[in-house]
Amino acid sequence: MRHVAIVLAAGKGSRMKSDIPKQFLEIDGKPVLYYSLRVMEDSFIDEVVLVTGTDQVAYCKTEIVERYGFSKVSKVVAGGAERYHSVYQGLLACEDADYVYIHDGARPFISQQIMNNARANVEQYQACAAGMPVKDTIKIVDASGFAVETPQRSLVWQVQTPQVFSYKIVRQAYDKLLAMEEMPIVTDDTMVVETMTAIPVKLFDASYENIKITTPEDLGVAEVFVKNLSKIF
Repeated sequence: MRHVAIVLAAGKGSRMKSDIPKQFLEIDGKPVLYYSLRVMEDSFIDEVVLVTGTDQVAYCKTEIVERYGFSKVSKVVAGGAERYHSVYQGLLACEDADYVYIHDGARPFISQQIMNNARANVEQYQACAAGMPVKDTIKIVDASGFAVETPQRSLVWQVQTPQVFSYKIVRQAYDKLLAMEEMPIVTDDTMVVETMTAIPVKLFDASYENIKITTPEDLGVAEVFVKNLSKIF
């Protein structure tokens, strides 16, 4: 069975308030994108498809892939206007895959344990995603901001990446999505599979440290994680 990772690095990161895309900002002297690619390189993954902006393809090839010797990154392809367009370009670039691991390059703190959990779950359930139970009480509000519902906290999870699927399942889901005249709102790959198929998505434990770098404050937290975590990059 062939396991392929699609790593998304096409975002501009407007909330980071930086001219440099967030995936290329540095944590402890290395770009954010480096860390997840390092884990993929050292894992069971057979191949990595890196999806980035059209004007960043050459940079990624020379300054990320070649500079750090990521031999498993077989292709660097241009993404699209929206996240789902970028994922689809990644899917088109790995049609020989049996399972695909779709990961946000702005989440640097995946680990071998998360990857192994992902593999075990996708081989059993065919559709799964990394996540963790929320720590805070969650409120559902109305359009005016008033609380209308409090879901049971034990049943509410924050979803992360990687989100992992049988290639056949996720490809068919994306084919259906992009063929629609009126596109539904989808914010991640689990929503695409849930909306376009009848296949349930299993959530598996990842880590609270598997944060997404979105704002300048996140970079400060990431610096602490890099220095304190036992992972070796």
